[in-house]
Amino acid sequence: MRWLITGAGGMLGQDIVGELRGRGAEVTGLDHSALDICEPAAVQRAFTAHRPDIVVNCAAYAAVDDAESHEETALRVNGDGPRLLARACAAHGARLVHVSTDYVFSGKGRTTPYPEDHPPAPRTAYGRTKLAGEMAVREELLDASAVVRTAWLYGVHGKNFVRTMMGIEASRPTVDVVDNQTGQPTWTVDVAARIADLGPLIGPDVNGVFHATSSGETTWYELAREVFRLLGADPDRVRPTGTPPTPRPAPRPEYSALAHGRWQELGLPVPRDWRTALHEAVPRIRKESPS
Repeated sequence: MRWLITGAGGMLGQDIVGELRGRGAEVTGLDHSALDICEPAAVQRAFTAHRPDIVVNCAAYAAVDDAESHEETALRVNGDGPRLLARACAAHGARLVHVSTDYVFSGKGRTTPYPEDHPPAPRTAYGRTKLAGEMAVREELLDASAVVRTAWLYGVHGKNFVRTMMGIEASRPTVDVVDNQTGQPTWTVDVAARIADLGPLIGPDVNGVFHATSSGETTWYELAREVFRLLGADPDRVRPTGTPPTPRPAPRPEYSALAHGRWQELGLPVPRDWRTALHEAVPRIRKESPS
């Protein structure tokens, strides 16, 4: 099977390309400079040139705060772009894996993980535009698509919380980290593996929404402490704090853990515990991250 990865210059996109190549798959990764998913002609050229059997859409407007004042632009990328890809997949007989987010849920008033079929209720422009993309994919390509929601991503490539904490540990005596937001730290390598497993199975009997986050849950504060521990540093250098006095433009979810029932339905492994993944990831990030 031929795979085409959009947004392949990003943190997750790079790991998906690497995972598929490691499995011996034929894969083409296109970053934004090589493919603007909002341009119909560019999408058509990509499908004609690469003739994909499976497309994984990692392209997104992911600036959560900026989206509050640029929602029209975010909607073009997060909503219109996926629709174009889904239509192209329908025309060319390809399957589509579309990456989405926990921000499609409100993140308020909940203490147990959101199942895949829980009604979305986004509170941010980013969440609204990502939900629009989910709906577009399902409208255009119902039986040949999967929406894979993920959250709290970290990895070797790009900016992310774990890499930031690793840098702070080496440069500052203490750090204050919020302790009132709960979620699931998720290594992009694990998401890439789940997507590689799922893609070939997509069809009339395997489609819809899947949650690809690590199992378990924690706060940003506890995650930072665990990173410090793995670096051999004193975790008490991480200090808990509440919401910053100057709130960000987009409210952050108070609770956004996701359940993993669909993987169990397919007999595929449920994503592993966040601590197990982090213990494997931190040494690799230290070794492989660009300086």
